[in-house]
Amino acid sequence: MALLVIIGTLVDIIHKKNVKYFFENAKKAKKSATREIGTGERFSIIAKTVVYDIGTTSELGAGKRRAAHLLGMYGTILFWVASVVMIFCYSSSSSTTPVAWPIIWHIGALMTVLGGCWFWFFLRVDVYSEAQPWYRIIKADLFVLALIATSLFGLIWSYLQFLNLNDRWDDKVFLVLYIFSNLALFGGVYWSKFAHMFYKPGAALQKNLAEADGSRDNLPPESDAPEKFGLGIKREAPKHY
Repeated sequence: MALLVIIGTLVDIIHKKNVKYFFENAKKAKKSATREIGTGERFSIIAKTVVYDIGTTSELGAGKRRAAHLLGMYGTILFWVASVVMIFCYSSSSSTTPVAWPIIWHIGALMTVLGGCWFWFFLRVDVYSEAQPWYRIIKADLFVLALIATSLFGLIWSYLQFLNLNDRWDDKVFLVLYIFSNLALFGGVYWSKFAHMFYKPGAALQKNLAEADGSRDNLPPESDAPEKFGLGIKREAPKHY
């Protein structure tokens, strides 16, 4: 699965040329920098970006969208870490898995399903603001749907094993669905938004460094004039993207 992610991301990079654009834009912005950033300040900016911007998805602001993303993000991290630990450290018949890891696995899966379903049914821009039906699926939806499916099928498979159905077929069906949903998630990197997870931290870091050195990604500085949106802003919440 790690190999599928690496191959899919590399193919995505070659096809879209976004990393090439990223470095060329950073080189161009550096020429218009008004000050040099010291090593200590650079380290501080990187740390803040990782902890605050990436770790808390601050760009989404306060609200339901950010909460759903955080549930899905940290749920997925817990789910994947627990899976890796249990598979590679406690998979032999002679080993005993500490009770904490299955608990972390189940909590992570539940968080992912909750955050993913909250986003899918209620918060997607094309559903919330463009009045598209929730069941309309496009290629870009592969990532979130596969993410929800892996966690959901994993939880059902776990529950059916807990029931101890005496070697019935039920749990085997959901084990197969769990495997195929994982293959769709990790094998569909090129067609989904999976690689997006790697680009966003880089973009956030470049933005913060550009603001610190004064280059601002070749954008004009912020205006001191008061914000004027007209009286319409008072009539309804902003939701037209």
